[in-house]
Amino acid sequence: MIHGYEKPLFIQPFDHRESFQTKLFGWKGGLTAEQTAEIIAAKFVIYDGFQAAVAGGVPKEHAGILVDEQFGAAVLCDAARKGYITACPVEKSGQKEFDFEYGENFARHIEAFNPTFSKVLVRYNPEGDAEMNRRQCARLKRLSDYLHSSNRLFLFELLVPAEPAQLEQFGGDKGAYDRELRPTLTVRTLHELQDAGIEPDVWKVEGMDRREDCASIVAAVRRDGRDRVGCIVLGRGEDERKVRQWLTAAAGVPGFIGFAVGRTTFWEPLVNWRANKISRQEAVAEIARHYREWVDIFVREYRE
Repeated sequence: MIHGYEKPLFIQPFDHRESFQTKLFGWKGGLTAEQTAEIIAAKFVIYDGFQAAVAGGVPKEHAGILVDEQFGAAVLCDAARKGYITACPVEKSGQKEFDFEYGENFARHIEAFNPTFSKVLVRYNPEGDAEMNRRQCARLKRLSDYLHSSNRLFLFELLVPAEPAQLEQFGGDKGAYDRELRPTLTVRTLHELQDAGIEPDVWKVEGMDRREDCASIVAAVRRDGRDRVGCIVLGRGEDERKVRQWLTAAAGVPGFIGFAVGRTTFWEPLVNWRANKISRQEAVAEIARHYREWVDIFVREYRE
């Protein structure tokens, strides 16, 4: 059974684990208790920025966080207690191929935190490794069936990275691939995943430069009676200009209900805070300002 989710959804994602540890902190391998505590503290800076934005006027009923159990368990519990929308990742971090973070125990972890959404990040190119795509589909179908049988919401983050031969078509220009080929590949991917029995309530997709491409994405996710399924735009660590462009393009297309913009919101404030260039309070304010800006852009253009 397909449920769907149609209400506006403004997510602050900070479920980054491997990239947080290695790129923001520069730590490889196992973490000490002190290092783990530092990462948890940084996640609380992001969470406080999110809360400041809600206190400043972002509608609470549409505001959500996406954070991991490993470093964000306390944040998830606090957010649930305060009535925010919560999402928690199910996938292992930093892998090309989707697999469960907690293996056969994935359901137990979902039930323990009971987030509003269970989220997966999946890299899938329909012209990529066919065997890997098959393996991913089998795991994802299992998750999809479990979530819907237990009446839980499924958030699917889809990346369609270029295959080397595809990038060669555009002389190695990733921007050209994004504009000219990724939209049609994304539609093909959505169809393949749906045909494999994978039924998210919300698709979190890479931004499109053109509104007509956003409309084709909505047509794909809503085909064959999936009328209530929503789409949100992810940020992919792009610069602010590109994020504004993606949000503006998507918000005017019925079926796009919001966004989940992570690193573009928090990365620079956290880097500057850790380097003692700004105070914690300033980092919180800067994160709140970015998140509020994305909300304002989306609401201004939004079409139901």
